Amino acid sequence: MKNGYIYIMTNKPKGTLYIGVTSDLTKRIYQHKNNILDGFTSAYNLKTLVYYEIFDDMQNAIFREKQLKNWHRDWRINLIESINPNWNDLYRDII
Repeated sequence: MKNGYIYIMTNKPKGTLYIGVTSDLTKRIYQHKNNILDGFTSAYNLKTLVYYEIFDDMQNAIFREKQLKNWHRDWRINLIESINPNWNDLYRDII
C-alpha cells in the first residue's frame, strides 16, 4: 500500500491557501514550485509548503483533505500555526 499525504501551500503567511492530496509529496511539491502543473497553485503563485500530514493509505488522506476543505479559514490557519508558527517553507524537510 502507498502512503497518502495531504498538504497546504501558500504564497505568503496567512495568504491564499491550497489544500491538496497526493501519493508522492516530494514530487507534487516540486511540480507546484516549478509551475509544472497548471491550475490554482500556479495562478496564485502558491510555492510555499506550510503544512502536511502522512497517512498509511490514500483513502484516509482523501478523507482528511475533504475534511480540511470544509473547515473555516481560521481553523486552517490555526492548524498551520500549531506546527509551523513562522510559516516556514517545509519543502526542505521532505527532500
